[in-house]
Amino acid sequence: MGGCAGSRRRLLDSEGEESTPEPLPPLLDRRGALWRNMMGFWLLGLCNNFSYVVMLSAAHDILSHQRASGNQSHVDPDPPPTPHNSSSRFDCNSVSTAAVLLADILPTLVIKLLAPLGLHLLPYSPRVLVSGICAAGSFILVAFSHSVGTSLCGVVLASISSGLGEVTFLALTAFYPRAVISWWSSGTGGAGLLGALSYLGLTQAGLSPQHTLLSMLGIPALLLASYFFLLTSPEPQDPGGEEEAETSARQPLIGSGAPESKPDSSSSLSLQERWTVFKGLLRYIVPLVLVYFAEYFINQGLFELLFFRNTSLSHAQQYRWYQMLYQAGVFVSRSSLHCCRIRFTWVLALLQCLNLAFLLVDVWLSFLPSIYLVFLIILYEGLLGGAAYVNTFHNIALKTSDEHREFAMAAACISDTLGISLSGLLALPLHDFLCHLS
Repeated sequence: MGGCAGSRRRLLDSEGEESTPEPLPPLLDRRGALWRNMMGFWLLGLCNNFSYVVMLSAAHDILSHQRASGNQSHVDPDPPPTPHNSSSRFDCNSVSTAAVLLADILPTLVIKLLAPLGLHLLPYSPRVLVSGICAAGSFILVAFSHSVGTSLCGVVLASISSGLGEVTFLALTAFYPRAVISWWSSGTGGAGLLGALSYLGLTQAGLSPQHTLLSMLGIPALLLASYFFLLTSPEPQDPGGEEEAETSARQPLIGSGAPESKPDSSSSLSLQERWTVFKGLLRYIVPLVLVYFAEYFINQGLFELLFFRNTSLSHAQQYRWYQMLYQAGVFVSRSSLHCCRIRFTWVLALLQCLNLAFLLVDVWLSFLPSIYLVFLIILYEGLLGGAAYVNTFHNIALKTSDEHREFAMAAACISDTLGISLSGLLALPLHDFLCHLS
């Protein structure tokens, strides 16, 4: 196991002069390597997004509970939000959960903006190590925090981990069969579901938010193990399905040398070439920006305001259920590429914007009679968002040439982050406006 990892690290991180391709393995071994890589990318997607999702699921708790220094370490898993705007029917925290969203996404935005300018040229292994360390640090810092400010610093670490990991692993898919893209996407969807469900379940079971976060420290370790010990060398192997066999010659698999030094990799592209490729990506990027703007405006701008008093669920529990159902929808649709492929992702953007408009009107007029109707809408919202993500990157992988694919995958991942950032910036003033209505 360690030998395979060492061989792969030499391929990815060396200069490439002395590397020589190994003999093509038998078909059975190639199939085994394919399954290892698909499972490896699924676990990388799961672990990479896990801390990001948990921080959003814990957003209401982070903002509604400030522990003063010297307070007891055990925290009520369902603390009363403080302070409230007592004059508002929305039962608001003094700060919108969009503040946690911005802390969880702006560092990612910076990383993704830097990626096309050269960040992706750094060796892969150090980037993965930094990502894992930041994820572990985020859980520890938020768990032991005694103030909202310190907790938000922990959220920033989760953002750095998720953003750096996404740029790294999406670029890495360019050197493996295209099948790993759907497995990565499914893993990121699984992170949403398992992250939100584990936080909801453990806190509902009576575990404090602090102990819940500390129990998740095994996730960063699993990320590092998946990268260093599960993935195989990016060498010639089966393309991963009969449907792709006819185009297997297009796969950017490496027999020798590192991705950074491969002659047709993105490191050899001029600025003009990169700009040309980026302009061609706009037809994929713009719809995905709109999808993520709409859904995260709902998630972090409206979830907290969609408060039903005629239910046994507390405000904090309602918020956690919203997050979990949204992530369940994302997981299902991000895992659906083999069943349903969507070419025109702008349709998904339109439907998501209609979702936003409908729920915004409900926040204002409160015409939905039951929280269970909101549950269904939020599940549908997650299905749209997950479908947009996986189909966008699948379409990019199909339409870009071998020499442009690594750069295209790294550049396009700015889409969701840009949409989320814009939604957070607009959700903050909306929260303040609605919560101060008499």
